[in-house]
Amino acid sequence: MLVKSFASAVQGVDARSIIVEVNAGGQVPENKPWYNVIGLPDNAIREGSYRVETAIKNSKFRNLRVRTVINLAPADVRKEGAAYDLPIAVAYLRATGQISGIRADGLLMMGELSLGGEVRPIKGALPMAIQARRLGYRGMLLPQENAREAAIVDGIEVYGVSTLREAADFVSGTRSLEPVRVDTREEFYRDRMSFDVDFSDVCGQENIKRALTLAAAGGHNVILIGPPGAGKTMLARRLPTILPPITLREALETTKIHSVAGVLPEDAALITRRPFRAPHHTISDVALVGGGSFPSPGEISLSHNGVLFLDELPEFKRSALEVMRQPMEERRIVISRARITVEFPSGFMLIASMNPCPCGYFNHPEKECACPPALVKRYLNRISGPLLDRIDLHVEVTPVPLEKLADPASHRGEGSAAIAARVQAARAIQEQRFNGHTAIYCNAQMPSRMVREQCRLSAAGNQLLKTAMDRLQLSARAYDRILKVARTVADLDGSADIATHHLAEAINFRSLDRGSWGERR
Repeated sequence: MLVKSFASAVQGVDARSIIVEVNAGGQVPENKPWYNVIGLPDNAIREGSYRVETAIKNSKFRNLRVRTVINLAPADVRKEGAAYDLPIAVAYLRATGQISGIRADGLLMMGELSLGGEVRPIKGALPMAIQARRLGYRGMLLPQENAREAAIVDGIEVYGVSTLREAADFVSGTRSLEPVRVDTREEFYRDRMSFDVDFSDVCGQENIKRALTLAAAGGHNVILIGPPGAGKTMLARRLPTILPPITLREALETTKIHSVAGVLPEDAALITRRPFRAPHHTISDVALVGGGSFPSPGEISLSHNGVLFLDELPEFKRSALEVMRQPMEERRIVISRARITVEFPSGFMLIASMNPCPCGYFNHPEKECACPPALVKRYLNRISGPLLDRIDLHVEVTPVPLEKLADPASHRGEGSAAIAARVQAARAIQEQRFNGHTAIYCNAQMPSRMVREQCRLSAAGNQLLKTAMDRLQLSARAYDRILKVARTVADLDGSADIATHHLAEAINFRSLDRGSWGERR
């Protein structure tokens, strides 16, 4: 008997429909397997015969060893993972006449089976639900752990099951299940602005707070340079608290990526805060930018619509950092393989930190640096010029004096809420400026043509910038970056024009471009 089930395959951050065709019947030839899977399955699907057979037996169904052929169509699409166990098992039970298929029409099923018949969670439930609604499916049958994630999508009934027996009884009409309901708006607004850290925790460091305010207001990349213990990591981890709240569109985009990667927090239906990713410097190139035999998103995509923090930047492999250059410009990463090309979004803010030298105490106000000048230069040169060009703000971090740390009055600094209000006011100006422009939401995203239109300078400003370009030997990319930062400074001041002092502040944040950097002061 031939029976069809409906499943889904994830490609990139999107899904496509897969039809599971199971034909069961006839005698199994001697010395031949009873169970054959065709349609470009990977090893996890081929091994599924053992899981499905044992799960059926332990779920109190009969395992009829009849010749069974399973086709995953379309046959030219590579299928991977154990999530096809559930639709294969249900289709097999229908094909062998053990259950009926009263509710099978228009029902998409996905789930991995354990040997005991339990249904285990899968990756990519959200993009599968979006695709199912687009194609007009009536409902979805998913592992209980994935049901709330898929139920974010309106217009499709999502049922969660814990065992193969539950799934089979539901499909045959002998068991009723309540569809999972999620109030998307309530889920979205519940913890959107809840943070465990705040800028009021930071003692002093007003110049660094100013730099991070500029970064948040314009979406600019930042590098913090300072000795160990100066507060670089502490400051970086507070950057998400002053960024504009994530929008519902951004939340759905981000949740899709985390769902595909299988890193969505347990019981979370939606990512409601901007992601903050901080990979260790030993990370591989593929883990950072994405890829693999079956391409999956890397850290730069997992930080989409949020912050990617690279601590100890010179310690990262140069090859990994260089691969980041194109995604930083284009806000997407394209991964090509022989059979497939996928695209992952990578619209992140980069915040990096580094010591000024190998020992960490170059230009420290109190401790002596043990590194010769040539070693200091060589340490900085681990970061390529093209990558530094793509970082808008170069910020030198100095340690807070002990007497200031011990003074209780110095701990009453400005909180994240006050800074975030200024950031959002500047973003509101940019939203009006870029109204009608596709995929441009902040100053850092302006293309060169738009920079010339939106960042016009006075004669004095042009002369100041020309002098800075000559003395610092800046590239054309750095020229654009300075103009974008100056535009953000003006937006924070509520100024329609870029004044000379706005431009001077932007130039001051190009410290690593100075030829004298690395000389003792």
